[in-house]
Amino acid sequence: MRRLPFLDWSRGFAVLIMILCHSFNSFTQVPLRSTGGYILSQSIGGMASVLFLFMAGMTLGFQMASADRRQPSLLLRWRSAAGRGVYVLALAYLFRITTWAFDYPGVPARAILKVDILNCMGMAMLLLSAIVMIGPARRAWAAAAAGCAIIALSPLVALPDWSPVPTVIYEYIVQQRGVFALFPYAAHLALGLAAGLLLTRAEKLNLDHLMLGSAALGTALVMIGKYASGLPYTLYSKIDYWFNSPALMTIRTGIVLLILAASYLWTEYAARGGWSWMQVLGKTSLLVYFVHIMIVYGWVSQPWRRALTIEHSAIVTILITAAMVGLAQLRLMQLERAKLRRVPPALA
Repeated sequence: MRRLPFLDWSRGFAVLIMILCHSFNSFTQVPLRSTGGYILSQSIGGMASVLFLFMAGMTLGFQMASADRRQPSLLLRWRSAAGRGVYVLALAYLFRITTWAFDYPGVPARAILKVDILNCMGMAMLLLSAIVMIGPARRAWAAAAAGCAIIALSPLVALPDWSPVPTVIYEYIVQQRGVFALFPYAAHLALGLAAGLLLTRAEKLNLDHLMLGSAALGTALVMIGKYASGLPYTLYSKIDYWFNSPALMTIRTGIVLLILAASYLWTEYAARGGWSWMQVLGKTSLLVYFVHIMIVYGWVSQPWRRALTIEHSAIVTILITAAMVGLAQLRLMQLERAKLRRVPPALA
Protein backbone atom coordinates (compact mmCIF):
# COMPACT_ATOMS: atom_id res chain seq x y z
CA MET A 1 0.00 0.00 0.00
CA ARG A 2 1.36 3.44 -0.94
CA ARG A 3 2.42 5.80 1.84
CA LEU A 4 -0.43 8.17 2.68
CA PRO A 5 0.75 11.70 3.58
CA PHE A 6 -2.23 12.41 5.82
CA LEU A 7 -1.24 9.54 8.12
CA ASP A 8 2.27 10.94 8.55
CA TRP A 9 0.75 14.39 9.17
CA SER A 10 -1.64 12.98 11.78
CA ARG A 11 1.18 11.17 13.53
CA GLY A 12 3.26 14.35 13.41
CA PHE A 13 0.39 16.24 15.03
CA ALA A 14 0.35 13.60 17.79
CA VAL A 15 4.09 14.16 18.31
CA LEU A 16 3.57 17.92 18.49
CA ILE A 17 0.88 17.80 21.17
CA MET A 18 2.85 15.13 23.06
CA ILE A 19 5.83 17.50 23.31
CA LEU A 20 3.43 20.26 24.41
CA CYS A 21 1.93 18.10 27.15
CA HIS A 22 5.22 16.76 28.50
CA SER A 23 7.04 20.09 28.39
CA PHE A 24 4.35 21.93 30.32
CA ASN A 25 4.04 19.03 32.76
CA SER A 26 7.77 19.03 33.44
CA PHE A 27 8.57 22.75 33.56
CA THR A 28 5.49 24.66 34.75
CA GLN A 29 5.48 25.90 38.34
CA VAL A 30 3.12 24.00 40.65
CA PRO A 31 1.05 27.08 41.65
CA LEU A 32 0.33 27.74 37.95
CA ARG A 33 -1.09 24.29 37.27
CA SER A 34 -4.63 25.40 37.99
CA THR A 35 -4.50 28.13 35.32
CA GLY A 36 -6.21 27.87 31.96
CA GLY A 37 -2.99 27.71 29.96
CA TYR A 38 -1.65 24.68 31.81
CA ILE A 39 -4.99 22.85 31.86
CA LEU A 40 -5.39 23.44 28.13
CA SER A 41 -1.92 22.03 27.43
CA GLN A 42 -2.74 18.84 29.30
CA SER A 43 -6.20 18.50 27.77
CA ILE A 44 -4.86 18.84 24.23
CA GLY A 45 -1.76 16.77 24.95
CA GLY A 46 -3.85 13.97 26.41
CA MET A 47 -5.03 13.15 22.89
CA ALA A 48 -1.48 12.25 21.80
CA SER A 49 -1.56 8.78 23.35
CA VAL A 50 -4.99 8.11 21.84
CA LEU A 51 -3.75 9.11 18.38
CA PHE A 52 -0.58 7.02 18.69
CA LEU A 53 -2.53 3.91 19.72
CA PHE A 54 -5.16 4.37 17.03
CA MET A 55 -2.55 4.81 14.31
CA ALA A 56 -0.49 1.89 15.61
CA GLY A 57 -3.64 -0.17 15.13
CA MET A 58 -3.97 1.15 11.57
CA THR A 59 -0.35 0.13 10.87
CA LEU A 60 -1.07 -3.34 12.22
CA GLY A 61 -4.05 -3.53 9.86
CA PHE A 62 -1.83 -2.61 6.90
CA GLN A 63 0.64 -5.30 7.99
CA MET A 64 -2.11 -7.93 8.15
CA ALA A 65 -3.30 -7.05 4.65
CA SER A 66 0.27 -7.19 3.34
CA ALA A 67 0.86 -10.57 5.01
CA ASP A 68 -2.24 -11.95 3.26
CA ARG A 69 -0.53 -11.30 -0.07
CA ARG A 70 2.90 -12.56 0.94
CA GLN A 71 2.29 -15.39 3.39
CA PRO A 72 0.28 -18.46 2.31
CA SER A 73 0.41 -19.93 5.82
CA LEU A 74 -2.08 -18.76 8.46
CA LEU A 75 0.45 -19.53 11.19
CA LEU A 76 3.12 -17.40 9.51
CA ARG A 77 0.65 -14.51 9.17
CA TRP A 78 -0.12 -14.71 12.88
CA ARG A 79 3.58 -14.89 13.75
CA SER A 80 4.19 -11.78 11.67
CA ALA A 81 1.41 -9.84 13.42
CA ALA A 82 2.36 -11.09 16.89
CA GLY A 83 6.02 -10.39 16.19
CA ARG A 84 5.19 -6.71 15.77
CA GLY A 85 3.73 -6.66 19.27
CA VAL A 86 6.75 -8.44 20.73
CA TYR A 87 9.04 -5.94 18.99
CA VAL A 88 7.20 -2.94 20.45
CA LEU A 89 7.17 -4.55 23.91
CA ALA A 90 10.93 -5.11 23.70
CA LEU A 91 11.38 -1.47 22.71
CA ALA A 92 9.21 -0.42 25.65
CA TYR A 93 11.39 -2.19 28.20
CA LEU A 94 14.59 -1.13 26.47
CA PHE A 95 13.38 2.45 26.74
CA ARG A 96 12.48 2.07 30.42
CA ILE A 97 15.89 0.55 31.18
CA THR A 98 17.65 3.33 29.25
CA THR A 99 15.78 6.14 31.02
CA TRP A 100 16.41 4.48 34.40
CA ALA A 101 20.13 4.22 33.67
CA PHE A 102 20.19 7.78 32.30
CA ASP A 103 18.74 9.16 35.55
CA TYR A 104 20.46 6.73 37.95
CA PRO A 105 20.37 6.91 40.95
CA GLY A 106 17.51 9.41 40.93
CA VAL A 107 14.91 6.91 39.69
CA PRO A 108 14.09 3.64 41.50
CA ALA A 109 14.55 0.36 39.61
CA ARG A 110 10.79 -0.25 39.95
CA ALA A 111 10.32 2.37 37.21
CA ILE A 112 11.59 -0.18 34.66
CA LEU A 113 8.34 -2.12 35.06
CA LYS A 114 6.06 0.89 34.63
CA VAL A 115 3.31 0.25 32.07
CA ASP A 116 3.76 3.16 29.70
CA ILE A 117 2.17 3.76 26.32
CA LEU A 118 4.64 1.53 24.43
CA ASN A 119 3.96 -1.31 26.87
CA CYS A 120 0.24 -0.97 26.32
CA MET A 121 0.74 -0.70 22.55
CA GLY A 122 2.92 -3.80 22.33
CA MET A 123 0.72 -5.94 24.56
CA ALA A 124 -2.44 -4.86 22.74
CA MET A 125 -0.83 -5.71 19.38
CA LEU A 126 0.21 -9.09 20.71
CA LEU A 127 -3.30 -9.90 21.92
CA LEU A 128 -5.12 -8.50 18.89
CA SER A 129 -2.81 -10.31 16.47
CA ALA A 130 -5.22 -13.26 16.76
CA ILE A 131 -7.64 -11.31 14.55
CA VAL A 132 -5.45 -12.23 11.55
CA MET A 133 -6.92 -15.75 11.94
CA ILE A 134 -10.30 -14.38 10.82
CA GLY A 135 -11.10 -14.02 7.13
CA PRO A 136 -10.14 -10.64 5.59
CA ALA A 137 -13.76 -9.68 4.92
CA ARG A 138 -14.68 -9.96 8.63
CA ARG A 139 -11.53 -8.74 10.36
CA ALA A 140 -12.52 -5.08 10.52
CA TRP A 141 -15.81 -5.97 12.19
CA ALA A 142 -14.03 -8.27 14.66
CA ALA A 143 -11.53 -5.52 15.54
CA ALA A 144 -14.30 -2.94 15.98
CA ALA A 145 -16.24 -5.39 18.18
CA ALA A 146 -13.12 -5.97 20.30
CA GLY A 147 -12.65 -2.23 20.72
CA CYS A 148 -16.26 -1.68 21.76
CA ALA A 149 -16.07 -4.62 24.19
CA ILE A 150 -12.95 -3.17 25.86
CA ILE A 151 -14.68 0.20 26.23
CA ALA A 152 -17.80 -1.39 27.74
CA LEU A 153 -15.88 -3.66 30.12
CA SER A 154 -13.37 -1.08 31.39
CA PRO A 155 -15.50 0.17 34.36
CA LEU A 156 -16.31 -3.45 35.32
CA VAL A 157 -12.67 -4.55 35.23
CA ALA A 158 -11.84 -1.94 37.88
CA LEU A 159 -14.41 -3.27 40.38
CA PRO A 160 -12.85 -6.54 41.72
CA ASP A 161 -10.19 -6.70 44.43
CA TRP A 162 -6.91 -7.01 42.55
CA SER A 163 -4.67 -6.99 45.66
CA PRO A 164 -3.58 -10.66 45.31
CA VAL A 165 -2.37 -9.97 41.76
CA PRO A 166 1.23 -8.78 41.20
CA THR A 167 1.42 -5.04 40.65
CA VAL A 168 2.89 -5.25 37.15
CA ILE A 169 -0.02 -7.43 35.97
CA TYR A 170 -2.55 -5.19 37.70
CA GLU A 171 -1.11 -2.13 35.96
CA TYR A 172 -1.46 -3.81 32.58
CA ILE A 173 -5.15 -4.46 33.19
CA VAL A 174 -6.68 -1.70 35.34
CA GLN A 175 -6.29 1.99 34.50
CA GLN A 176 -4.87 4.29 37.16
CA ARG A 177 -2.91 7.51 37.28
CA GLY A 178 0.44 7.41 35.51
CA VAL A 179 -0.02 4.18 33.52
CA PHE A 180 -1.63 3.07 30.25
CA ALA A 181 -3.65 -0.05 31.01
CA LEU A 182 -5.24 -2.30 28.40
CA PHE A 183 -8.63 -1.40 29.82
CA PRO A 184 -9.45 1.04 28.30
CA TYR A 185 -6.48 2.12 26.13
CA ALA A 186 -6.29 -1.07 24.04
CA ALA A 187 -9.69 -0.09 22.64
CA HIS A 188 -8.07 2.72 20.67
CA LEU A 189 -5.63 0.29 19.06
CA ALA A 190 -8.44 -2.16 18.26
CA LEU A 191 -10.54 0.56 16.65
CA GLY A 192 -7.50 1.79 14.75
CA LEU A 193 -6.96 -1.77 13.53
CA ALA A 194 -10.53 -1.77 12.23
CA ALA A 195 -9.93 1.56 10.47
CA GLY A 196 -6.67 0.34 8.93
CA LEU A 197 -8.29 -2.84 7.64
CA LEU A 198 -11.09 -0.81 6.08
CA LEU A 199 -8.58 1.56 4.50
CA THR A 200 -6.68 -1.30 2.85
CA ARG A 201 -9.91 -2.42 1.19
CA ALA A 202 -10.85 1.04 -0.09
CA GLU A 203 -10.15 1.99 -3.68
CA LYS A 204 -8.14 5.16 -4.28
CA LEU A 205 -11.12 6.97 -5.79
CA ASN A 206 -13.19 6.23 -2.69
CA LEU A 207 -10.71 7.73 -0.22
CA ASP A 208 -12.51 11.08 -0.32
CA HIS A 209 -15.76 9.36 0.57
CA LEU A 210 -14.05 7.36 3.32
CA MET A 211 -12.67 10.51 4.93
CA LEU A 212 -16.05 12.22 4.62
CA GLY A 213 -17.53 9.25 6.44
CA SER A 214 -14.76 9.53 9.05
CA ALA A 215 -15.69 13.18 9.68
CA ALA A 216 -19.40 12.36 9.92
CA LEU A 217 -18.86 9.38 12.24
CA GLY A 218 -16.39 11.35 14.36
CA THR A 219 -18.89 14.18 14.81
CA ALA A 220 -21.63 11.71 15.76
CA LEU A 221 -19.41 9.92 18.29
CA VAL A 222 -18.41 13.20 19.96
CA MET A 223 -22.06 14.22 20.25
CA ILE A 224 -23.13 10.80 21.55
CA GLY A 225 -20.31 10.75 24.09
CA LYS A 226 -21.08 14.27 25.29
CA TYR A 227 -24.76 13.39 25.65
CA ALA A 228 -24.01 10.16 27.53
CA SER A 229 -21.57 11.89 29.90
CA GLY A 230 -24.29 14.37 30.87
CA LEU A 231 -26.91 11.78 31.75
CA PRO A 232 -27.89 11.72 35.44
CA TYR A 233 -27.72 7.91 35.58
CA THR A 234 -25.36 5.13 34.47
CA LEU A 235 -25.49 1.39 33.86
CA TYR A 236 -22.38 0.89 36.00
CA SER A 237 -22.29 0.72 39.80
CA LYS A 238 -19.02 2.67 39.84
CA ILE A 239 -17.27 4.68 37.18
CA ASP A 240 -14.29 7.06 37.03
CA TYR A 241 -14.79 9.49 34.16
CA TRP A 242 -11.11 10.21 33.50
CA PHE A 243 -9.95 6.60 33.86
CA ASN A 244 -12.58 4.23 32.45
CA SER A 245 -15.63 6.14 31.23
CA PRO A 246 -17.13 4.71 28.00
CA ALA A 247 -18.48 8.19 27.25
CA LEU A 248 -14.98 9.71 27.36
CA MET A 249 -13.60 6.89 25.20
CA THR A 250 -16.35 7.52 22.67
CA ILE A 251 -15.55 11.24 22.57
CA ARG A 252 -11.84 10.57 22.12
CA THR A 253 -12.50 8.11 19.29
CA GLY A 254 -14.65 10.71 17.57
CA ILE A 255 -11.91 13.33 17.92
CA VAL A 256 -9.36 10.95 16.37
CA LEU A 257 -11.62 10.39 13.35
CA LEU A 258 -12.06 14.16 12.98
CA ILE A 259 -8.28 14.70 13.16
CA LEU A 260 -7.71 12.07 10.47
CA ALA A 261 -10.31 13.69 8.21
CA ALA A 262 -8.84 17.17 8.78
CA SER A 263 -5.31 15.87 8.09
CA TYR A 264 -6.48 14.32 4.83
CA LEU A 265 -8.23 17.54 3.79
CA TRP A 266 -5.08 19.56 4.56
CA THR A 267 -2.55 17.29 2.83
CA GLU A 268 -4.68 16.58 -0.24
CA TYR A 269 -6.29 19.95 -0.93
CA ALA A 270 -4.74 22.74 1.15
CA ALA A 271 -1.00 22.04 1.46
CA ARG A 272 1.17 22.98 -1.50
CA GLY A 273 3.33 19.91 -1.35
CA GLY A 274 7.05 19.88 -0.74
CA TRP A 275 8.72 19.66 2.63
CA SER A 276 6.45 19.38 5.68
CA TRP A 277 7.89 19.62 9.19
CA MET A 278 4.77 17.95 10.56
CA GLN A 279 5.25 14.94 8.30
CA VAL A 280 8.93 14.83 9.22
CA LEU A 281 7.93 14.46 12.87
CA GLY A 282 5.38 11.81 11.92
CA LYS A 283 7.89 9.69 10.00
CA THR A 284 10.29 9.60 12.96
CA SER A 285 7.80 9.57 15.84
CA LEU A 286 9.51 6.78 17.80
CA LEU A 287 12.92 8.47 17.73
CA VAL A 288 11.41 11.81 18.75
CA TYR A 289 9.47 10.11 21.56
CA PHE A 290 12.65 8.60 23.01
CA VAL A 291 14.83 11.70 22.72
CA HIS A 292 12.32 14.28 23.93
CA ILE A 293 11.52 12.21 27.03
CA MET A 294 15.23 12.14 27.86
CA ILE A 295 15.37 15.92 27.54
CA VAL A 296 12.11 16.85 29.24
CA TYR A 297 12.24 14.44 32.18
CA GLY A 298 15.95 13.60 32.36
CA TRP A 299 18.70 15.11 34.46
CA VAL A 300 19.54 17.54 31.63
CA SER A 301 16.49 19.67 32.42
CA GLN A 302 16.54 19.19 36.19
CA PRO A 303 17.45 22.84 37.02
CA TRP A 304 14.28 24.09 35.27
CA ARG A 305 11.92 21.39 36.51
CA ARG A 306 8.66 22.95 37.81
CA ALA A 307 10.32 26.36 37.82
CA LEU A 308 8.93 28.18 34.77
CA THR A 309 5.94 30.39 34.07
CA ILE A 310 3.32 29.49 31.46
CA GLU A 311 4.95 31.84 28.95
CA HIS A 312 8.43 30.43 29.52
CA SER A 313 7.09 26.86 29.30
CA ALA A 314 5.60 27.77 25.92
CA ILE A 315 8.95 29.12 24.74
CA VAL A 316 10.74 25.95 25.89
CA THR A 317 8.11 23.86 24.10
CA ILE A 318 8.78 25.72 20.84
CA LEU A 319 12.55 25.28 21.24
CA ILE A 320 12.26 21.55 21.96
CA THR A 321 9.89 21.10 19.02
CA ALA A 322 12.33 22.89 16.69
CA ALA A 323 15.18 20.71 17.96
CA MET A 324 13.13 17.56 17.40
CA VAL A 325 12.25 18.64 13.85
CA GLY A 326 15.96 19.13 13.18
CA LEU A 327 16.82 15.73 14.65
CA ALA A 328 14.03 14.07 12.67
CA GLN A 329 15.18 15.66 9.41
CA LEU A 330 18.76 14.52 10.00
CA ARG A 331 17.51 10.97 10.62
CA LEU A 332 15.47 10.96 7.40
CA MET A 333 18.47 12.26 5.44
CA GLN A 334 20.62 9.52 6.97
CA LEU A 335 18.08 6.87 5.97
CA GLU A 336 17.88 8.28 2.44
CA ARG A 337 21.68 8.17 2.05
CA ALA A 338 21.73 4.58 3.32
CA LYS A 339 19.00 3.69 0.82
CA LEU A 340 20.96 5.21 -2.06
CA ARG A 341 24.09 3.29 -1.07
CA ARG A 342 22.12 0.04 -1.40
CA VAL A 343 20.99 0.84 -4.96
CA PRO A 344 23.22 -0.76 -7.66
CA PRO A 345 25.27 1.89 -9.55
CA ALA A 346 23.53 1.05 -12.84
CA LEU A 347 20.17 1.94 -11.30
CA ALA A 348 21.21 4.96 -9.24
